[in-house]
Amino acid sequence: MKAAVYLGIKKIQIKEVERPKCGPGEILIRVHFCAICGTDVRTYLHGHKKVKPPHIIGHEIAGEIAEMGKETKGHQLGDRVTVVTSVGCGKCRWCQKGYYNLCPDGEAIGYFYQGGFAEYLLMPQEAVAQNAVLKIPENVSLVEASIVEPLSCCINGQNYLKIEKGDSVAVFGAGPIGMMHLELARTSGAEKTFLIDISKEKLEFAQSHFSADYLINSQKENPTEKISSLTENKGVDVVIVAASAKIAQEQALKIVGKKGRISFFAGLPKDNSIINFDSNILHYQEISIFGSFASYREEYEEALNLIVSKKIEAKKFITHILPLEKIEEGINLIRKGKTLKVILKIRI
Repeated sequence: MKAAVYLGIKKIQIKEVERPKCGPGEILIRVHFCAICGTDVRTYLHGHKKVKPPHIIGHEIAGEIAEMGKETKGHQLGDRVTVVTSVGCGKCRWCQKGYYNLCPDGEAIGYFYQGGFAEYLLMPQEAVAQNAVLKIPENVSLVEASIVEPLSCCINGQNYLKIEKGDSVAVFGAGPIGMMHLELARTSGAEKTFLIDISKEKLEFAQSHFSADYLINSQKENPTEKISSLTENKGVDVVIVAASAKIAQEQALKIVGKKGRISFFAGLPKDNSIINFDSNILHYQEISIFGSFASYREEYEEALNLIVSKKIEAKKFITHILPLEKIEEGINLIRKGKTLKVILKIRI
């Protein structure tokens, strides 16, 4: 089969590799589309501790079941499916609750297991047993389903925030994840939205596809002062930091209002993850700060339902569809901020 094989930092090669063999309890998926994630870009540029080259990365997948091993139940050949990325040990307290994304010994599709930048993807027995293969509703196209994974992660982040009608929401980061957060906040009733980024080009590009009420270029103006002036010094109800920047996390504490909620959605580099933190802000203003990591099956289902209901218009996020052979072109488009979601079309 054809695959984009990650060979090391800034090295991806299209190669013919052996098609996976489907064993007992496993499912072989013929991949139609696989979106490029920001983590895929970082792996390409800097490597990843859980990715050992040569390896096939990619985890935002949509395809159809091509083969099923013996003793595989609940699925049929030809089913259109997407997959849950996290695969837990199945035994720990978190797995027992269904939170495979929090399993301390967990692995993931596209990291430990081979990923979706290939014509076929093998879902291991452990993943199938954890119901990690989800059927795509008939009125959702396969290309739309390729954004279910990142949308589910945003849902996981917002489930903590309890956004409700009339809330004001500020989002740091004008990439596809930031825009998903913006749209999800609107579906929950957010009344006033602020989009913050250091790039004028990214802000304008994002605004051409989705509309925030206020754009703030933090390279040219202070977000704290700007939001203070726009909210009569009250701050916003919710802040979502969808940018891997310490300063954004620190500014989130300064722009949130009383009883506000903050999501540190994006992680920071492991060797530079300590921020200046005034805990009195939390104490005296009764602020809540949440983290979130990946997602689990129920949130994938919620993402699919939002797309089915058209509350989230999946196609608006998809700005480029490229053949697998142009994976490096897609990575560079994302690096330059001149796209939202880049989808690789695997099966012609």
